[in-house]
Amino acid sequence: MKAIQRKKQPEKVRRMLLDAAARIATHRGIADVTVDAVCLEAGVTKGAFFHHYPSKAVLIRAVFDDLIERFDFDLNERMDADDVPYGRFSRAYIAAVLAEGKAGSEPLWAALYVSTLADADLRQSWAQWIGGKLSDHGESANLTLRIARAAADGLWLDTITGTAAAPDEVRAMTEQLNAMTRERLS
Repeated sequence: MKAIQRKKQPEKVRRMLLDAAARIATHRGIADVTVDAVCLEAGVTKGAFFHHYPSKAVLIRAVFDDLIERFDFDLNERMDADDVPYGRFSRAYIAAVLAEGKAGSEPLWAALYVSTLADADLRQSWAQWIGGKLSDHGESANLTLRIARAAADGLWLDTITGTAAAPDEVRAMTEQLNAMTRERLS
């Protein structure tokens, strides 16, 4: 009698591992993203895990890269819908970071943000990614746009830590930040 062999689906397994790690990080924190926990959550063997990711650190990096890819897609959609070239990237960034239910408001961002603070490699990756985007869109040297993005980051941090102002005040601040991206002050 022949043994039944399952068709290998490496991309599906890889995606299951990424999603499992993201769920664990979101609900329990990055520290709880262990090889055992990810395998259990994804329903795969340790062998399958190590076939795709040689370590937990490599998996965390893959989750980070996947999140950046999704964020980049969101930014590109927002920029495509904006017909004003000046400040387009910054407006898309502010909107994406502060949008409810989207990239910036996901609990996974908070978990990865904390990891990024502690991980020099992730910090460097973020710096390279954001620096490249700013350069590509001609916004790297503009102080006003940088202030608007930094303020959006601060407002996002206020939101995830629960110290943000009332929703109406957050909306007003977001509108003010967007106004800054339309004025050529520097």
